[in-house]
Amino acid sequence: MANPSILILAGDGIGPEVMAEVKKIISWMGAKRGVHFDVSEDLVGGCAYDAHGKPLSDETMAKAQAVDAVLLGAVGGPKYDKLDFSVKPERGLLRLRKEMDLYSNLRPAQCFDALADFSSLKKEVVAGLDIVIVRELTSGVYFGEPRGIFKEGNERVGINTQRYTESEIVRVARSAFELARKRNNKVCSMEKANVMESGILWREVVQEVHDREYPDVQLTHMYADNGAMQLCRWPKQFDVIVTDNLFGDVLSDMAAMLTGSLGMLPSASLGSPMANGRPKALYEPVHGSAPDIMGQGKANPIACILSFAMALRYSFDLGEDATRVEKAVEKVLADGVRTADLMGPEGGKPVSTSQMGDAILAALDASL
Repeated sequence: MANPSILILAGDGIGPEVMAEVKKIISWMGAKRGVHFDVSEDLVGGCAYDAHGKPLSDETMAKAQAVDAVLLGAVGGPKYDKLDFSVKPERGLLRLRKEMDLYSNLRPAQCFDALADFSSLKKEVVAGLDIVIVRELTSGVYFGEPRGIFKEGNERVGINTQRYTESEIVRVARSAFELARKRNNKVCSMEKANVMESGILWREVVQEVHDREYPDVQLTHMYADNGAMQLCRWPKQFDVIVTDNLFGDVLSDMAAMLTGSLGMLPSASLGSPMANGRPKALYEPVHGSAPDIMGQGKANPIACILSFAMALRYSFDLGEDATRVEKAVEKVLADGVRTADLMGPEGGKPVSTSQMGDAILAALDASL
């Protein structure tokens, strides 16, 4: 039986540094757990533009379509800010999402007990927080047509179109309801049905899917702006939040900061099942390429490591090993090991990116 396959696209900025720590854990899985992966690597983002003149080559796209899972680091940086929009590093990531049809983006926001004091909110508000935002990823205002900057009379006008089909809403709603059944059986759907026709359709379709297929799941609806306020007021009222591409982008970054650091948050982007029954999937940390700390050993690899844990769970049916990785991270944080982004006002000496990875490996060893 062939080993499961992984394509690593480390990308730009701190991407290669945090991905190096994931590769240590992949090697550990083979050596200590007897779980082996066929791993290949390629380029995406700015480094791909430097090599090929485009942020994602056709050859790399074909590789991504063929593997069981893609692990991505980060893309972009100020070096590429003046490039034409069509070849900016982020277009490589958007192409992966679109052509792999990765319509369901799972963004967990979990506050580890050891980091409850690092949130900008009061400890009692965030301690024990464990929610997931399910963001629709391949439609909406980021992809709708017409789009562009045009001349109207004597001035320019920028146009983006918010567009959703019924089938696009149905499939992401199902993804959220299925996830809720494995958690606390609660879904809150967020849109702007009060001012947007696409929001009216979103609310109607989510309700129809619920009534027809998931009546056992508790469903509520909320306007997205109120949802943002409620995430700051009492985030533990939520379990699974399902929302569109734009609102999901904003709300998930807000939820990320409830946990204390953007360097802690993983994500999974899932699509339709392949021939082997596994969904097409891409896993990446929520954080960006952080070019200001690139090459300094300051990057926090935990979000990337937890993204690999999500791959173990959702792509490889290795839930026990996923939990093992997550518990190792929790143990290291409880022991006071911190990268620079997690240092509190009391100070202290932070560990480097590689030292954090080594600490997590040691905790994995201790778990056996």
